[in-house]
Amino acid sequence: MDISIVVPLYNEAESLGKLYEWVEKVMTENNFSWEIIFVNDGSTDDSWKEIEKLQQKSEHVRGIKFRHNYGKSPALYCGFKATKGDVVITMDADLQDSPDEIPELYRMIKEENYDLVSGWKKKRLDNKFTKNIPSKLYNATARRVTGLKLHDMNCGLKAYRSEVVKNIEVFGEMHRYIPYLAKEAGFTRIGEKVVQHRKREFGESKFGLNRFVNGYLDLMTLWFLSKFGKQPMHFFGSLGSLMFIAGFIMIIVVGAKKLVALSHGIYGIDTLVANSPYFHLAILGMVLGTLLFVTGFLGELIIRNSQERNNYMIEKEI
Repeated sequence: MDISIVVPLYNEAESLGKLYEWVEKVMTENNFSWEIIFVNDGSTDDSWKEIEKLQQKSEHVRGIKFRHNYGKSPALYCGFKATKGDVVITMDADLQDSPDEIPELYRMIKEENYDLVSGWKKKRLDNKFTKNIPSKLYNATARRVTGLKLHDMNCGLKAYRSEVVKNIEVFGEMHRYIPYLAKEAGFTRIGEKVVQHRKREFGESKFGLNRFVNGYLDLMTLWFLSKFGKQPMHFFGSLGSLMFIAGFIMIIVVGAKKLVALSHGIYGIDTLVANSPYFHLAILGMVLGTLLFVTGFLGELIIRNSQERNNYMIEKEI
């Protein structure tokens, strides 16, 4: 099969029929063998009824229904597992992504040998202050942290080589960083294509400003896991050692000042070690350093006993 299209959705009943007709038209014109997998993420409207209607009249339609709303990442994960096509396309169900982009995305994967091609909505039709500006700041941060020069990391319209979606795990809300997950899994040929952004025709946006906060937190999580996920002692041990050594040096300095004062015959409450703020900072540094060091040890013990400790991506065996 040439193409599998994965469409995660939540309360998009009104747009599904039009989306399918548009996709079918593009697939037929280009003679693709294809399937479209609708993943109903716990919709409370008639989305599932619409999917059932489409499936009854077309052999290309497949559907996955969640009992309740898990989120876009679980929907993509289950959709990816079900795909059969050589190239996997993801797109949103709200008609803001144009199916007309699919043939060129497919060509870039098959002929230019990209592992992943991410869409770039260069000309956005969203509200400037609530979505456009925050999106630019978010993407600028993501580029610096991940090292991927993508302008629109979170664009729902993407194309993947089948091997990519079968070898990455999309969890939590990590769908925003699938290109980074692919890169960390060894799929480094990642490209970008300017795509058309269309206005939503039906329903309401599921977007909320809290997603930017969650996005930054998820980005930090991915960065830490990629750098220290299998060797937590390298992070906690190094930081803990630095704090302990700094605290120990401060203790020596405070003690030396006390001895110098005594050698000059200076006595009194002002010379008490415990009255020095540096003494308390030193003790705090040594305690925190010890705790971080112990945290590193505990992290290493957990990793050593994890069933995933030696789970590595193997491309081929002969």
